[in-house]
Amino acid sequence: MNEKIKSVTWVGDSREQVRRFPKAARRTVGEALRFAQWGGKHPKSKPLRSVGSGVLEIVVPYDTNTYRAVYTVKIGEKIYVLHAFQKKSTRGIRTPKQEIDLIKRRLKIARNMETRNE
Repeated sequence: MNEKIKSVTWVGDSREQVRRFPKAARRTVGEALRFAQWGGKHPKSKPLRSVGSGVLEIVVPYDTNTYRAVYTVKIGEKIYVLHAFQKKSTRGIRTPKQEIDLIKRRLKIARNMETRNE
């Protein structure tokens, strides 16, 4: 893992959404982000290839629900948390299109934030 810790920047309402997760799911998301801050990858994080390189999704099963948080590690020296949500679809494990579209929009916002040094 890296010696330099990256800061975490929350895009849109992602922080508020994570705060709505059950405590155990919030803890897992926090652990995954700490891994990322130090240059590592949490066991529950996996690439979200449909969005782009360096975008990872944390998938946390809890009771009968699944909670997800999406972040990127390849924009500057920060971790950008792009989106967090409870997956409600009963049609398999695929991330719903509306969520992917929102993640892509927020990825553009994060890139613009980095360009403007926000």
